Amino acid sequence: MPERKTGTGALAALLLGLMGAGATGAARADEVLVAVAANFNAPLARIAQGFEARTGHKLKAAAASTGKLYAQIAAGAPFELLLSADDETPAKLEAEGRAVPGSRFTYAIGELVLWSAQPGLVDAQGAVLGSDRWKHLAIANPKTAPYGRAALEVLRARGLEAAAAPRLVTAESIAQAQQFTASGNAELGFLAWSQLSVPGQAPTGSWWRVPASLHEEIRQDAVLLKPGQNRPAAIALLAYLKTEPAKAEIRAWGYRVPGEAAAPAKPGKP
Repeated sequence: MPERKTGTGALAALLLGLMGAGATGAARADEVLVAVAANFNAPLARIAQGFEARTGHKLKAAAASTGKLYAQIAAGAPFELLLSADDETPAKLEAEGRAVPGSRFTYAIGELVLWSAQPGLVDAQGAVLGSDRWKHLAIANPKTAPYGRAALEVLRARGLEAAAAPRLVTAESIAQAQQFTASGNAELGFLAWSQLSVPGQAPTGSWWRVPASLHEEIRQDAVLLKPGQNRPAAIALLAYLKTEPAKAEIRAWGYRVPGEAAAPAKPGKP
């Protein structure tokens, strides 16, 4: 795994200073263009409300799989901030000189879940994966989506990778994997727990929250991209993600905040 870096004291002071400056009024308002991993698009929309109210800046987001976002950034897309679904892509962008050194940090830790729209299909241990009760399993493309890679790691850990391979339905992103599963085109789907943890809504269907021991930790990193290095809104958003209001929203959507212990897993509906 790439070596992790932390921001310098000078960078941190600049972040907080510009964030405060953005709150002084509309005269200094700016807009930040964010590339966001598909699993974090809905939480970001909620975070944007607090960010815009506090700073006066505006947030515009484009969501896709992390791999696709990387390809767009490498091709010259003018994104100013990347909210990735992994920690490898931001590190790679930094090494390539496409991101601002020292700006990278983990904003959320994701959790994988096996879900079905059918109540009672998924059991609390995920044993359904080894059964003949399903024909299709949706996963995000493991070549471009970290949650898809984690799904394959789970199948491998359970000794089911070869048996499941002919029945896999590969989606472009975690959002599309959810669509496939919700529509019934796939009886099962590996999703992000955050997709089922919509604040104010109880999850439907049945699910298994996958133990973290079955796959590598899904650390989601943010990084300031070179087009955003002198943009007040981009710098302010990076700082806002570290505030308690943003962390509270991140928790509300089923993610962990770095440094906090994982909550005990609860089984899905029988």
